[in-house]
This record gives sequence, structure tokens and C-alpha cells, in this order.
Amino acid sequence: MKQDAYGYAVLALVCLGIAPVVQAELEPISDQEMSEVQGQGLMTIENLDDGAHQFTRMSLTIDAETRVNADSVTLGGIDGGADFQATNVALGHIAREDGVQRVNGKTYAAGEAVPFEGLKPYIELAEVDDQLAGFRMGFKQARGTISADMESFSGDIGLQIQDADGNPTAATLFDANTNATQYRASHFGIAGDSTDCSAGVQCAPLSYLRSMDIGTDSGEEAPGFTNDFFLSFQREGVNWQSPDGGNVIEAAKGVFLNLPTSMTLNQQVFENGVPREQTHYIDRGTGMF
Repeated sequence: MKQDAYGYAVLALVCLGIAPVVQAELEPISDQEMSEVQGQGLMTIENLDDGAHQFTRMSLTIDAETRVNADSVTLGGIDGGADFQATNVALGHIAREDGVQRVNGKTYAAGEAVPFEGLKPYIELAEVDDQLAGFRMGFKQARGTISADMESFSGDIGLQIQDADGNPTAATLFDANTNATQYRASHFGIAGDSTDCSAGVQCAPLSYLRSMDIGTDSGEEAPGFTNDFFLSFQREGVNWQSPDGGNVIEAAKGVFLNLPTSMTLNQQVFENGVPREQTHYIDRGTGMF
């Protein structure tokens, strides 16, 4: 298992353009010389086992701030549909006006890029009987906005919606027939006897969630970093463990996108949706400016 892990690590380094090359003969150094050396490894490798799968997590000790746009994203397209399908996908956004941004508590001028923050990116493999059962990509810490017009979604959205009494309740994903599902969902809402996605009662299309804040509820306006933002692919169900070991996310076969958001919305979202953040510098005429 460890030999496989190191092989995968070398492959990942090569893909990143960091090919390991031996340029000189290795020679031992003294304890005194070692004590004068300071530094940090580019990559860390962890081996885990939950009794069902063996996991190898390869993490890069780097931090990134980015703003990315994609016209269309389709994942798991098979059997006449897709596990995830969305258009106008964006990480990060552009400030519309001067002031402090709620997503990170920093001050930006109008027109400045507000990046999506991803700390210590990792790739994790899940194996069973020396066969690959799944893999995922994520960040040990992430915070920022994600925008998209989602048509089909497989995974989990950690969204809270206030019920009729104003109490926050976890949002449920539905198909078009109001069946709760985490596989190729098309709607979101509050689970209840009166919920009807076809009539828009306590339910709305996922495309209404035009922009979401990724992060954790810090008790302040700016969310804290989350360690559960990831995209995974499985050939069978896999229980992925949070990098800090504090949570387990059950991902079913296929594509699974975990979007932990700090947002709590009222029921006006079923009528008006969430406004999209500005994600382009020019007005493209489709609500993205």
C-alpha cells in the first residue's frame, strides 16, 4: 500500500511539472548541520483505514487564491443524464462596490477580484482489495464564493433555510417529482408534507442558487474556513473523512460534490433566488454582471 502511495505521489509531481531528479550523490550531514536547516516538505502523505477502505491522502503544502470561470461543466454524463451539470461556473468574484467583503472580511475597491481561497490542496485515493474504489480532490481549508447555473447535482449542499417559524433547517435536495435525493437532484427546498417542487411550494430549481458562500459559520459576517469542500469520484460508496478527522461524508457511487456553505436563507429564496455575484469584467447580458 505504501509503495503504491509513493508511486502515486511521484505521478502527481510529474503531472504538476515537478519531476524528481537526482543531481548528486547523497552524503550524510552532522547533527550540528542538521540543526541549522529549516524548511518544510512540498508534499505530505497520510495512510488511513476505516475498516472498509484504505486511504492515501497526498497534500501539497501550498496556499492558493484564484478566480476561475468555466462556460460549462459536465461530470458523470451517462444513461441519458449527468451527475453534475452546470453552466457559467465560477470560483471567486469581482467586487461591485468599495467596502468589506462578507466572504473573507477584507476590504476591496469596486472592480477588484475577490479570490476563492484554497489552502493545502490534496488528492486522496480510496482502495479495497488493492483496487481503486474512488478518489477525490479538495482543500484542507477553503473559503470563497462559487457561482453556477446548476441543472443536475449529485452531492451535498450544506445550506440552511428558515422554516415558517423562522427556525433554520437543513435544506433538502429533490428531483423534479419532489423525491429527496443526493443523486442528480434538480431542486432544493424544505422537506415537508406540503412541499411541491412542480408548484414551487417550499422548493425551487437549483439554478436559483446563483452564488453561494463556501465556508463555516464563524459567528461573524465573514465565514470561517471549511475543510469539507471537495469533488470525488467513486465506483462504490465511500465514506470520506474530513482532513481534521472531525467529520465523515458518505459519498455514493458516481460523482459527488460537497459544497459546505455558511448561508442561512429565508423562504424568499423560493421566489427570488440568490443574486449572482459579478464574475466577469464586462456585461455578458446573462445576469453575470
